[in-house]
Amino acid sequence: MCGVIGIAGPNGLRAADRIYLGLYQLQHRGEESCGMAVSDGNRLRVSRGMGLVPEVFAHGAPADLAGPLGIGHVRYSTTGSTELANAQPIVAHTSRGPVAVAHNGDLTNARTLRAELQRLGSVFQTTTDSEVILNLFARFSGDDDEQAALRTMQAIRGGYAVVLLTKNRLLAFRDPYGIRPLFWGMSDGMVAVASESCALAAVGVDAVEEVKPGELLSVDQAGVRRRRLEGGRDGRAPCAFEYIYFSRPDSDLGGRNVHLVRKAIGRRLYREKPVEADVVIAAPDSGTSAAMGFAEEAGIPFEIGLVKNRYIGRTFIRPDSAGRHLAVKVKLNPNRRVLAGKRVVVLDDSIVRGTTSRRTVALVREAGAREVHMYVAAPPFVYPCHYGIDISSRDELIAAQQSIEQIRRHIGADSLYFLSIEGLCEAVGVDRQRMCLACMTGDYPEPVPETEPGRKAALEEMSAGG
Repeated sequence: MCGVIGIAGPNGLRAADRIYLGLYQLQHRGEESCGMAVSDGNRLRVSRGMGLVPEVFAHGAPADLAGPLGIGHVRYSTTGSTELANAQPIVAHTSRGPVAVAHNGDLTNARTLRAELQRLGSVFQTTTDSEVILNLFARFSGDDDEQAALRTMQAIRGGYAVVLLTKNRLLAFRDPYGIRPLFWGMSDGMVAVASESCALAAVGVDAVEEVKPGELLSVDQAGVRRRRLEGGRDGRAPCAFEYIYFSRPDSDLGGRNVHLVRKAIGRRLYREKPVEADVVIAAPDSGTSAAMGFAEEAGIPFEIGLVKNRYIGRTFIRPDSAGRHLAVKVKLNPNRRVLAGKRVVVLDDSIVRGTTSRRTVALVREAGAREVHMYVAAPPFVYPCHYGIDISSRDELIAAQQSIEQIRRHIGADSLYFLSIEGLCEAVGVDRQRMCLACMTGDYPEPVPETEPGRKAALEEMSAGG
């Protein structure tokens, strides 16, 4: 996950204020740490900390972060441990001046690149692959900023959306498959980029378009330049999990509203597996849109059967399993008058480890439900993700270890049904070859682990071309 934002405005604009607003809209993408870096053309300043946006920036954007250029980040850790050193943006002082980077995603060749950079004399202060990006960019010191960014893109592999800040330029680029999302737009002389369109709307940008897969945006006082990675792959494959869970319902992806896609998923679920029931409820909040679509298609009332404690974050993105378990226990409270004596359909966005689903079913039963039917708005997750989701091993995935019937018994439901891959693709409106379904099919758009043959040339170029 993670969320990034970048602002480049005219002189007099306080980029930090816009970044602060945007980070609030991206909070659902990472609750571990956040930060921002801003340049006034002479100095680049950074402020970051552990915790949520209102905790780190309790009084708004820091007054000393003046300047029209800036980037921001909310972090959900995948590569790198949970500590302040890994909070972003990361800043380094290079031969081209101070440079800051913020990154969403994972690099599949981070270990190889880190080892090569260290062999060439680079020093690392963090354990994140974001610092690999920063060191690569600094390594290409003989090139201008744009060419150095393009050469960095040529060397790295995986799923990534990156915003990079120098004293007088904002750079933003996206992996050649478009696995991780990135959007941009302009308003009143200001250019903004962000992981989701909802963040751009919050900073005053309504006309939004996607940064194309493999595209680099370069923004300075002269305007916006758009360049594509030469020889890049044209294999568009946005992450399916963005539609299912990550993105906010008011964001758009691939030209479609996320809420409406999730409603279409719910309708498809009922068509695939009809059920007789009295009420449809959601596992809040990411299951709500699918539950609405299911209820509409089935002609069964949609009700608020589980009430979420709004002061508990998204349990999936808690950085440790103990924290996830505790959050699940206090996150939901059943609405007993809605559930007692009823045949209940529960719509959840996904089942990853099974912890939340088991607790959810138990809560509904404790409230007096006569039957509990669990419907899942995603196919089973049976393979690890290497592009930015913190699932590095099949041992963490319940569907990789147990059959659907075993999972049903484990979570305690009367029935359990997962959306088909065909149903997911129909709801999103794309062919299965044009979306990353690796965690469901094992078909990774970018080869993993670090074995693809094209990397040797990039490493040799890096060694010779610093």
